[in-house]
Amino acid sequence: MSLVEKLNAGQTVLTAWSSVPDALTVEILARQGFDAVTLDMQHGGHNEDSVLRSLAPVLGAGRHALVRVPVGRFDMASRALDFGAEAVIAPMVNSVEDAQRFAAATKYPPLGERSWGPTYAAPRHGSKDSVAWLHESNARTVSFAMVETHAAVAALDGILATPGIDGIFVGPGDFSIAWSKGETINGTLEDMMGTVADVARRTRAAGKHAGIYITDPAIAGRFVEMGFQLLATGSEQQLIAAGAAGLLADLRKSIG
Repeated sequence: MSLVEKLNAGQTVLTAWSSVPDALTVEILARQGFDAVTLDMQHGGHNEDSVLRSLAPVLGAGRHALVRVPVGRFDMASRALDFGAEAVIAPMVNSVEDAQRFAAATKYPPLGERSWGPTYAAPRHGSKDSVAWLHESNARTVSFAMVETHAAVAALDGILATPGIDGIFVGPGDFSIAWSKGETINGTLEDMMGTVADVARRTRAAGKHAGIYITDPAIAGRFVEMGFQLLATGSEQQLIAAGAAGLLADLRKSIG
């Protein structure tokens, strides 16, 4: 099943979060059991070249491939899809105008303004029929607009109503900074949970997909109950730290 088919079927999708711009590292990450891998260009080290090279091992491992582009880099959203990404996450979509620009870059006409050129995407997904690829692409690619500010929440209904926007992705770090007026960074801040739940409810009510970054795995189920389906976590740093801590603890226990 494709990513959008899983989301449409109501399945929960767990995606690892890659910040290291190295295809070999991404290949290892893609084989750790996650449903998907997201390449982060906003705060991670990924760049155009690493995205081009790293999508291949993700798809080769049978995982879903997502890319988070830098703020305002809607041109990169188009390139990520041309490279083979199934979904693009765009940060700081704070207005309907932002949403319209993002959607225009990710959808082919007549829905958007995306230029034709799936040089890598079509063969990486096994497609040899250009016309079929054109007709299917708008439906099979997922455009996630990130909501992480007061302005974005205020504009949410308009963002959701924008043709070509397929989902909302909540960034809890920036969300908590906004809600605490710059006092703290806490992705599980209780004061904001009602609003986070409302974002998920309104997103799903609009027939769109809801995603969120998980900072504490212990409360992932709470977000699923809110309606979030795409759950992101598991950076290379996080996984290496957890693996090393477990291994060292076992070694020291054995040594005594």
